[in-house]
Amino acid sequence: MDLNVALPFTSSVLSFVFAVFLLDQWRERRRPYQLIWTIGMLWYGISAGTEFLGGALGWSEPLYRAWYLIGAIWVAGWLGLGTVFLLAKTRFGYAFAFSLGLAGLFTYLSYAKYRYPDSGAAPFIYAGIALALAVAIVVMTARRDDRWPLLAAGLVVAGSAVSAVMMATAPLAAGSYVDPATHIPTGQLLPGYLRLLTPFFNVTGAFALTFGALYSAYVFMPKRRVIRYERGRGVRAVARLPVAIAAIVVNFLASLPGALVSLVRGRLNSRVPATILIAIGGFIPAITSGANRFGSTSGFFVGELLGVVFLFLGFLVSVEVFREIRVPFTRIVLRSRHMEA
Repeated sequence: MDLNVALPFTSSVLSFVFAVFLLDQWRERRRPYQLIWTIGMLWYGISAGTEFLGGALGWSEPLYRAWYLIGAIWVAGWLGLGTVFLLAKTRFGYAFAFSLGLAGLFTYLSYAKYRYPDSGAAPFIYAGIALALAVAIVVMTARRDDRWPLLAAGLVVAGSAVSAVMMATAPLAAGSYVDPATHIPTGQLLPGYLRLLTPFFNVTGAFALTFGALYSAYVFMPKRRVIRYERGRGVRAVARLPVAIAAIVVNFLASLPGALVSLVRGRLNSRVPATILIAIGGFIPAITSGANRFGSTSGFFVGELLGVVFLFLGFLVSVEVFREIRVPFTRIVLRSRHMEA
């Protein structure tokens, strides 16, 4: 069995199944984040599908372009955007602004270290956009303006459209589409201005998905407040932000033993293990795709499969999100579960 064929095939099929469940859930409840996650999982399935076709039938230029555009740029951005809309009415805007700033910095540092050919002014433009949006989102979050996710949506939608045009018109350097040792595709043939979109979208999206899931787990777990803090509003909220971040991290770690005891006793809100599984599902492919970008490709397909497995498990575990197990797009209920407070 060729793992370069079997692993992406499994990832693709599981992603499409997951997308069907998400779409069915959106049809019933009409929450924006459900539709956005559906789009993200469709991209996940298509990206893995290009890898399956490339491994089974051989790579071509259109397949290679589709793989990089959808998998390396779109997937993480759309999945992260779903989490942004899920947590739109919380203070998660601060965390998303931080992820934007981190993405802008990492994009510039990637250029400074590797000097990708044909980067032009892209690293400075991307970093500037990230910084400007981060400041705007911090201000809106401090003012408790729940419209800040619209800025994130504008970034992802506009970035997807612009990147599609870039990919359609970008020249490819001469060389192999895949790593000659592992036969796993890499982005080394693409111009720098496209390659630098990968850290820009992946850091932002993966951080939003992973940290957003952990933040949700913190909200729903029984908490031990080692450090207490006041939220405040406006300028005062921004000034107190470092203390709040430190408090959340410390309190989260201090609350884990109590959450484990509640889990063993069957008293833990299902959102906690569900969101921790989702955080793992966001973290693993972020690491393996980042390693792929820096030339270590061996774990890429494994990380991709583990990512969708943990994401799907997190979705299925949560009683609040998934109250009925039924045949999608029908009223045939296979199992009903109680709704948690």
